[in-house]
Amino acid sequence: MESRISTLVLLCVVWSAVAALQVNIPNDQYEFARGDDITLPCTFTSGLSSPKIIVISWSATGPNTSEEDDPLILTYFHPDTSIDITTEYKNRASVDANINGASGKVDLKLSSVTTEDNKKFECRVKIPNDNTGKQADTARLTVLVAPSTPICEIQGTAEYGQNINITCYSKEGSPTPTYKWDSRDVTNMPRVADPRTTDKGGILSLYNISKDTSGYYTCTSSNKIRSASCNITLSVMPPSLKIGSTAIIAIVIAIAILILFIIIIYCCCCRKKKEDKEEYAMGVHDGEHENIEPLRKDESGPTDVEGSTQGHDDSSVSKPANQRDNYEERSERSYDGQSDYDDRRSNYVDHRKDYDRRNDRDDRRSDYDDRRSDYDDRRSDYDDRRSDYDDRRNDRDDRRSKNSDRHERYDDERRNNDRRDPRYDDDRYNDRNRP
Repeated sequence: MESRISTLVLLCVVWSAVAALQVNIPNDQYEFARGDDITLPCTFTSGLSSPKIIVISWSATGPNTSEEDDPLILTYFHPDTSIDITTEYKNRASVDANINGASGKVDLKLSSVTTEDNKKFECRVKIPNDNTGKQADTARLTVLVAPSTPICEIQGTAEYGQNINITCYSKEGSPTPTYKWDSRDVTNMPRVADPRTTDKGGILSLYNISKDTSGYYTCTSSNKIRSASCNITLSVMPPSLKIGSTAIIAIVIAIAILILFIIIIYCCCCRKKKEDKEEYAMGVHDGEHENIEPLRKDESGPTDVEGSTQGHDDSSVSKPANQRDNYEERSERSYDGQSDYDDRRSNYVDHRKDYDRRNDRDDRRSDYDDRRSDYDDRRSDYDDRRSDYDDRRNDRDDRRSKNSDRHERYDDERRNNDRRDPRYDDDRYNDRNRP
């Protein structure tokens, strides 16, 4: 009898457990990518055959949710199928319900999930007169974020013998992305990494770098969603080619150019002064040549005297034949000297025209670089012409002195002829002795 009672009690307990309310979410963890439209499933079974009212609610709690915050998302009522959605989830949340008698499903649908939706969601079912069993179930939602394009940077100085780090970091990524480095040489060929090289947490450490370390480095950041990569070019330079040294060299070159420019300006100024001195010297020589004309006018005296002598009547004054021959010979030499002087003066005027290059100098100023190379040659020619001029001037002075001596001897001979005793005149003596 007691055994029958025990069996009956056990059957009542099992029946009550089977007839109680059961709410179920199939999985405890759901993962979706950020921006996706998702569905969280929820099913239930009631101990009543046909409940008249069913109230289903979805709520969410997260690490930042306080007791004061209302975690409720929405509430669904059956059988009138009305739904009440909170303001926070307006236009984002909805229910996919299908209830048939004592069982059914009420799935929660969310659009464009974000990292703010990383929460624990709960599905709760309330049925009057069915308060036993499992009335709610929960599941965690993880919103995955694809890695953002990583940023590759070089830490340290890329010089021979230095140790540097190449870093790779994605600002976004859920779950946390992993990083992997790939290296190629300057010819874009894959190469085996140095055994001392380490790659940890997106930091590639390179030790005692050299020219062979130069090349292309690619970092790949990836998680469950997808991957992204960045590239960086490493150029290892000798220590002497640092940016600071290059800047110093550029400054030194600029200073040298400035000094050269100042020297060129100084040379131009000195050349201008020399040209002014040259013009002044040319002016002095012009004045000296202008003084030649009066000298020539003074020197014309012997010619006039000779002309006046020739104008005398030979019948009034008779000279011995040998004296007349000497006189004519000296006159011819005087005329020849005067002719030579005129020829030399004509040559001097030609040289002076050659010397006067003022117009050429003005034209040559527009071509300074070509004229500098010829300047010394012209100055040397000028010195030679000036020396020739001085020599010609000395010769002219000597000839003038000789002419003066000849003129003085000529005057003396004239005076001697005028003072000669008429008794020794052969013509007069012959006239007296003529019968």
